[in-house]
Amino acid sequence: MNPFQSSQPTLRERAWNIFQSPQPTRLERVWHLFKSPQPTYLGRLWSSIRYPFDVFKTISDAFLAVPALSFLLIPTFSSYSTSLNLLFFYLTWSTLILSHSPLKVEVIGTLVVRILFYVLPSLGFLLFDSALPSLAANIKALGDSALPLSKNNGERKTLWWKVVLVSIGNLLLGIAMQTLVELLFTEVFQIRSALKVTTAIPMPWGIAKDLLRGLLMREALTYTLHRYILHDSSSLLKDLHSKWQHSASPPYSFVANYDHPVPYLIHVFLPAYIPALFFRFHLITYYVYLAIVSVEETFAYSGYNVLPSALILGGIARRQEQHLSGDGRGNYGCFGLADLLVGTSLDDDLLDDIQEEVHEKKKVVKVRTRAAGRKQRTE
Repeated sequence: MNPFQSSQPTLRERAWNIFQSPQPTRLERVWHLFKSPQPTYLGRLWSSIRYPFDVFKTISDAFLAVPALSFLLIPTFSSYSTSLNLLFFYLTWSTLILSHSPLKVEVIGTLVVRILFYVLPSLGFLLFDSALPSLAANIKALGDSALPLSKNNGERKTLWWKVVLVSIGNLLLGIAMQTLVELLFTEVFQIRSALKVTTAIPMPWGIAKDLLRGLLMREALTYTLHRYILHDSSSLLKDLHSKWQHSASPPYSFVANYDHPVPYLIHVFLPAYIPALFFRFHLITYYVYLAIVSVEETFAYSGYNVLPSALILGGIARRQEQHLSGDGRGNYGCFGLADLLVGTSLDDDLLDDIQEEVHEKKKVVKVRTRAAGRKQRTE
């Protein structure tokens, strides 16, 4: 046997070579130099934790983008700028829908709208009432007694944190119920989603039409459920509603969603969500609709008598205060329209608010006209 001749591999060595991974070629070794390394377990864990915040940031950037707001809220004056804004918003919205699942966009977007238009403004009002109580008392309809941390409130002084926590908890409960409805539609019943989530953008008149009928339906549902389920003498939920939300009178913004979870779902969540479900709002329309509802809740329960509009917000705020302080004897709707038609308005009527608003507008016009006349005479 030649000692310099390589011996044949044994049976064991041949079996081992079958299971042994082959050596990479030179081309494969060069490819691995430029290939990104596989993430570690901690890296994958951090990515999964960061993912909701990345979606949150993307949706908030899209919702607060200047092109988005100019398309939805601010009328533009030139066709070129309008087309450019539509193009930018369409690209942002399409990228968002195509890069994330529709359910995540809907749920996290709903959370973004609630935080931006209800939680943060309500926290700002609460901090203002706490940091500058003397100034806040001057613009509160009920003065010092309406401050959450006022010494005149007695036991209510220690309950503000409970109101805040329960209010935020109810918001999360509503978002969880919305998620459950979407999962039932798409996963259990195997039908289309409850809300319309597409890359197509609804036209402004379509948004306006859905907003009008959605808000009117919400008014009717709120009045019916609030009066006949939460304030009927034979209802089992009357005591729960009275012991929870009516105990936080005079109100402040967080009281809008402060209630026992069951009355909250009946009185707040269902009237706001059923119109979007019934008319199958586009997701953009639902965001605008939810933003309007959130702003209304923030100001209507704020307790301030200095509000941007005496008709839209001031009248709503007065009716909510009268409802909470009047043991639920009237003012069951959101805007007061249903109470006006049925005859359950307390004291101030919606027509009185309209007359007062028109009177105030006439006064403002007269003052501006006189100021303009004096300026022309001086020139």
